[in-house]
Amino acid sequence: MKESLRRRIARHLVVELGNGPGISTANKVIAAVILVSTIFVILETEVTIYEPHRRIFQWSEAFMLVFFSVEYLLRIWTAPENPKNRSRLAYALSPVAILDLIVILSMGMAFLGLEGSLLRLLRLIRLLRLAKLGKYSKALKNIGEAIAERRFELLVSLFIAFGLLLASASALYLIEGDRQPEVYGSIPRSMWWSIATLTTVGYGDCVPMTPLGKVFASFTALTGIGLIAMPTGILASAFSAAMQKRENEEHDS
Repeated sequence: MKESLRRRIARHLVVELGNGPGISTANKVIAAVILVSTIFVILETEVTIYEPHRRIFQWSEAFMLVFFSVEYLLRIWTAPENPKNRSRLAYALSPVAILDLIVILSMGMAFLGLEGSLLRLLRLIRLLRLAKLGKYSKALKNIGEAIAERRFELLVSLFIAFGLLLASASALYLIEGDRQPEVYGSIPRSMWWSIATLTTVGYGDCVPMTPLGKVFASFTALTGIGLIAMPTGILASAFSAAMQKRENEEHDS
């Protein structure tokens, strides 16, 4: 039976419907356009680059608007071909489709003569199109699944981090609050110091003055090393599992 036009287009657009390994040529082109358009958005924020080449940026933006609008409409049209979509409306209300629509609308509104900070905000919103690359990468999908499998461990490490943050901020509030009220006069104020110390950043804009405060600060700094290592180890294990899974799938196929 002859394949319908909508089905053929869907096979080229929808990663899950592709016949061979990897992504289709159409999706490779789309991914390349996303990367190029993102680079253009970044360069637009530099006035010394944008102003001398304003016309080039405007024409490229118009092309991107048409390109992504056609892609969005084709995905809406071919949505019923994907078993995951109950209807076109269900796909249109999915997070990935809403992201596409936000990007397209932000590009279109920029052509309406909006000026000032709102225009700069719209340019930043268009950077979200880079997030669309995720649906074209099988590796990213595998990594996402691996991280999801480690979500309990990551959640536990988050709770431990919050507990250490609260404990160190409270300790410095009690010890240094009277000596440096502008820095440690409350637990929320002390949290800035705790975050900088636990993450091993150590800006040095606020430091404890009392001997006891320095003792707690030393303990906080040493604890921060383990705090950073814990989620790092969990994520490294997740990435390793994702790569192993991908290699097994390629071997089996």
